[in-house]
Amino acid sequence: MSEPLWRSRPGEPSPARLGVKRVHDFIWLSEGFSNVFGIATPEGRIVVNTGQGLEAPIHRRNLEPVTPAPTRYIILTQGHVDHVGGVAHFREPGTEVVATSANAEHQAYDARLAPFRGARSAFAFREKIRDAYEYVLREVGEPPQQDAPTPTITFDEQLALELGGLRLQLLAVPGAETGDSLVIWLPDHGICFCGNLFGCLFGHFPNLVTIRGDRYRDALTVARAVELVRDLEPELLLVGHHDPVRGRALIGEELDRLHGAILYVHDETVRGMNAGKDVHTLMREIRLPPELEVGEGYGQVAWSVRAIWESYAGWFHHASTTELFPVPRRAVHDDLVVLAGGPAPVVERARARFAEGDAVEALHLLDVLLTADAPDPGALELAIEVHRQLRGESRNFWLSAWLDEQVAQLEARRKDA
Repeated sequence: MSEPLWRSRPGEPSPARLGVKRVHDFIWLSEGFSNVFGIATPEGRIVVNTGQGLEAPIHRRNLEPVTPAPTRYIILTQGHVDHVGGVAHFREPGTEVVATSANAEHQAYDARLAPFRGARSAFAFREKIRDAYEYVLREVGEPPQQDAPTPTITFDEQLALELGGLRLQLLAVPGAETGDSLVIWLPDHGICFCGNLFGCLFGHFPNLVTIRGDRYRDALTVARAVELVRDLEPELLLVGHHDPVRGRALIGEELDRLHGAILYVHDETVRGMNAGKDVHTLMREIRLPPELEVGEGYGQVAWSVRAIWESYAGWFHHASTTELFPVPRRAVHDDLVVLAGGPAPVVERARARFAEGDAVEALHLLDVLLTADAPDPGALELAIEVHRQLRGESRNFWLSAWLDEQVAQLEARRKDA
């Protein structure tokens, strides 16, 4: 097998900018927080996803010169806000909006938890959203509101469309990234639009649960989604972020590797559960073999081990009776500090563990002090140092963003102390 593709592809997504790429004779790409594609036919334009409402004017300005015909169809590969938010800005009289029949439920789910999820993901996207807003304001004026569109055409399993001689097959793939995911297959051209079916970054382990807070994604369902696309044998794979993947052999190899990695982690987790191993042991022990190496820049194997465990077994790990009661560990942190003789011995022990290379163990100790309203200054200093080291070691988008945010919050607390 060749070197894994993820090593040579970009990392995290970036806000939309003016500029468009031609990725096929009749297909153009406008990049942003998620990809927006314009498909030109003699009878009109097809738009695949629309980006966030904030970015929709940039995407439309990018696509209008190269796909100037009326928009006949908008196809949504999933209901996430960075795919559906710009529908109203692209919609024209007579435009059909196409999604699976599960789209309504997914959008209702997103709306139900919008304040919770917005607050929980702000650490990762606050600066990017601000940057995007200022850019749009400068280039095109006040951006439109985020849309929550109602599709005009929905389907359960498959839908065939034809426009200007172009045949499209839409295939529902529920539960891989969202409950309403779909792929678009152009059988006469060997082209597959898969959106974020395999996660934000192609070639990386999928997020079976996001640290911003989301439903668990079933590992076996994700593996079946990989199988579906692999079995189409596409020549061109148009993904949700960054450039397409080209070449039947390369795409097949990448999907084989991803499929194998997902099943390996699933099977090893189940084997460990049946052997009586606890979740943290399995998170430490399960590692991909070299032939199944995929990136961990968005999802991580250890996080997915826990997601698989809890998808099967739930939140009760049978580790302590206290798991069954609404009393967190922090309720006794002050008692532990008293027993230790004050904050100084706790900080001293945390610093010793950190010096031994046990950064996370040091944080466990420091957490006993950091839950106080006025934490010990030495605890704050050491916590900043530990988080900075972990940040320097991180190659994962979510973990890096979280660690950056924690450093900023700790520094603010140190300033106020």
